Amino acid sequence: MKSDEKRSHRLNYLLKCYLSNPEETEIYRRAKQMGVTDSTAKDYIRTVIIQAQKTHRKNF
Repeated sequence: MKSDEKRSHRLNYLLKCYLSNPEETEIYRRAKQMGVTDSTAKDYIRTVIIQAQKTHRKNF
């Protein structure tokens, strides 16, 4: 699997988790369980929150 595919799968998983439990600490914990660095986990958090906001705007 290419690295961009892996990142996409991880972000989709984290987005689903965030939509069911919108806490940054939980997303960070789950990202760290995937074995990523601190900076990558923080990047994932930012990306997931932005995507969740976009999803929320589309639905309303």
